[in-house]
Amino acid sequence: MRRGILGGTFDPPHYGHLFMGEVAYWQLELDIVTFLPAGAPWQKEDRDVADRHHRLAMTRLAIAGVPYFEADAREVERDGWTYTADTLDTYPDDEELWVILGADAAARLPTWDRADEVLERAEIAVMPRSGFSREDIVELFGEGNFVWLDGPELEVSSTEIRQRDGAGKPIRFLLPDAVRTYADTVGLHNDPPA
Repeated sequence: MRRGILGGTFDPPHYGHLFMGEVAYWQLELDIVTFLPAGAPWQKEDRDVADRHHRLAMTRLAIAGVPYFEADAREVERDGWTYTADTLDTYPDDEELWVILGADAAARLPTWDRADEVLERAEIAVMPRSGFSREDIVELFGEGNFVWLDGPELEVSSTEIRQRDGAGKPIRFLLPDAVRTYADTVGLHNDPPA
């Protein structure tokens, strides 16, 4: 099985995440794309993050109806910080794993806990993001050590969505309606920014 793993905080999941999964699915000829909400994202410890169970619920709503997308709760259910190297170890050895990253996240991969183990266990696929060129990523990983996904730079981020929502600005068409409705219903993201 060829599995793409698209991890993130997903606070909230948005169309940029979904499009990245779609491009990876087709370009890499994957069998499944696993959306993996982080339980306790160690690189986000300096900011408030919505409860892990809310982020998992929003992820499930975001991918509903796409037969080759799945939401995986293994990091949400784990206690303590969640590290990609640990998570990759939980998949069967006979699965071909692809870690799908935006270029911004790929540029931070060398700072990850046991990044060398991540690179040994999985292939890396990188989606263009503004401010990061293909050459920047080649400099980090070397030519031929990753796949550059063929997609446009989508300038949408969860941070921007939360800020817009908190300021009372429209966020429709940045994320699926079901995610927006869920976040509004449970009271996520709509406090005015400090």
